[in-house]
Amino acid sequence: QVQLVESGGGLVETGGSLRLSCAASRSVFSASSMGWYRQAPGKQRELVAFITRDSTNYADSVKGRFTISGDVAKNTVYLQMNSLKPEDTAVYYCNGRARITNYDYWGQGTQVTVSS
Repeated sequence: QVQLVESGGGLVETGGSLRLSCAASRSVFSASSMGWYRQAPGKQRELVAFITRDSTNYADSVKGRFTISGDVAKNTVYLQMNSLKPEDTAVYYCNGRARITNYDYWGQGTQVTVSS
């Protein structure tokens, strides 16, 4: 059974940096994309960034500050977050989308808190 495991969240001051990591454990799957979503208290889960085998994509709110990287074939994905703002505070979830079924696998979430 596929399990996505995240690490790297924490508490940081405004303007600081954090790096999130995610990898599949137990087994790998054929993915079309790997990415990151986030959910702040009282808000819906939103897309932050995702990668495919030949492209990267970002939400407008993080362009120029966040960088996504990883290996879709190996089910690994990273998120380098720079120039963090209080509005980036959220639980960040790793996502992997299966190639044929479009089934979404999710990590357990990691808390990112940016203090003002």
